[in-house]
Amino acid sequence: MPFALGALVVAAQGWPGLRLLGLIVLAMVFARTAAMSFNRLVDWGFDVRNPRTADRHKLLPRWAGMVLLVVSSAAFVGSTWWINPLCFRLSPVALGIVFFYSLTKRFTSLSHFFLGLALSVAPVGAWIAVTGSFAFAPLVLALAVVLWVAGFDLIYATQDYEFDRASGLHSMVVRIGIERSLRLAQVLHVLMLGGLVGFGCAAQLGWFYFVGLVPVAAALVYEHRCASRLDLAGINRAFFVSNAFVGVVFVVATWSDRLVR
Repeated sequence: MPFALGALVVAAQGWPGLRLLGLIVLAMVFARTAAMSFNRLVDWGFDVRNPRTADRHKLLPRWAGMVLLVVSSAAFVGSTWWINPLCFRLSPVALGIVFFYSLTKRFTSLSHFFLGLALSVAPVGAWIAVTGSFAFAPLVLALAVVLWVAGFDLIYATQDYEFDRASGLHSMVVRIGIERSLRLAQVLHVLMLGGLVGFGCAAQLGWFYFVGLVPVAAALVYEHRCASRLDLAGINRAFFVSNAFVGVVFVVATWSDRLVR
């Protein structure tokens, strides 16, 4: 959501209007609901055996998950029809990308990058919603999102190292180990910062935006310090607190640049 909202005001060169903002938020909520419902359904057998996720399925029966998947998918496609023709035509592609991630741990250790790809659809979709066309700047932002998500998902996946290895699931953590995965996450987040700088240059953003990257970098440093402790509390702080902060700062930086200056 934060990167979509940032791309939205940059593409609009200012306030995009309540109608378009509301439609994009609705589309993203429906897409996320559909993606999470699909993930719960296809990973049901794994999740009920994983101590970290076993309680999730007590909250929602499988039949209810199927209904939620169908309804949210249809609502997502329907909401894009009200945005513009290109968004509507690409909506099944977007759903296919976000659904495909849930299958990747079965055959590739690059699943973290596929999760990043799924989330990177958001800023590109928001840009298309405004302009009705593709552009270079949102693709650069999408790359930054891929790197950001892959990095923090590597950190989060350290919790499931033993379970994934015993279950035959693929992840970079299983392939190269926890310590190397954490170092790789650091590299990805450094590259992500470079991608955010590249987006600012490609979109011709001003100093409001670039100053905002300083606290983003600080939050990433905090994230990796918390993750290095390899305790559940530290990983949750790294995953939830730091990433939420990064998203909020990105929105503030992009909106300030386009709406304040």
